[in-house]
Amino acid sequence: MKKLNIKGTFIIGKEGINASFSVLAEQFEKVEILINTFIQKQIKFKNQYNNNHSFLRLKIKEKKEIVSLGQKNICPEKMTGNFLDPDAWEKLISDPNSIIIDTRNKYESDIGTFRSSVKTKTTNFREFPIWFKKNKKKLFEKKIGMFCTGGIRCEKASNFLINEGYKNIFQLKGGIIEYLKKTKNKNKMWQGECFVFDERVSLNDKLEKGLYSQCFACRSAINYVDTKSKYFKQGVSCPKCFKEKSKKQKARYNERRRQMQIAKEKGIKHIGS
Repeated sequence: MKKLNIKGTFIIGKEGINASFSVLAEQFEKVEILINTFIQKQIKFKNQYNNNHSFLRLKIKEKKEIVSLGQKNICPEKMTGNFLDPDAWEKLISDPNSIIIDTRNKYESDIGTFRSSVKTKTTNFREFPIWFKKNKKKLFEKKIGMFCTGGIRCEKASNFLINEGYKNIFQLKGGIIEYLKKTKNKNKMWQGECFVFDERVSLNDKLEKGLYSQCFACRSAINYVDTKSKYFKQGVSCPKCFKEKSKKQKARYNERRRQMQIAKEKGIKHIGS
């Protein structure tokens, strides 16, 4: 991978492999062969074009769960919801007997989501079962549509609901990114921008880099208005986290920012930049 100048994050676990990475277009086929040979299986790749690397470095992690839900007996390889293509997904959104669940975290859904979807407002995916217990009566006898950025979290969320006895479970095939890639959002079902876990921070409905940057302290997407707030300090805090972060945390972030500035002035690369 280093020889091919791959950057990004690879997560490997008993459940399989999940990765987001960037590489030169002419090297992609070599990467595809490399990964498929390692896994000894044909992996589904979802491609986007970008002018630069979308990640800073290469990271390979081993985890118990690819996406942590923290629940026993979750087996998405055995049973998940019914996959819907964009046309069928839009029909489900328009069905008055359906409920569309945004399984992503609050900082993701805050900047964009599907029309009329229900936001779980979780801070991490492990909180999804807690949200379900509080809202399960609302889901009774409904067609339940679930979506996330790339379609991974939905695999577990849908299996979880099936284990809880719900039957009419549907998933957006390939997630938001694949939906926008295929539809160009022509029917305006998607509203806002899509949060992504790389240097672009957000994508618009044309899958171009969006208008958001990111707060180093809380990782939330922030816009131009946020940067003009009295609570915003570059690399230290933003309006969304200023009151949540302790003085000790802010001091640590501020020292990091100072060290990065010193490195920049000396013309050397800071390890965390």
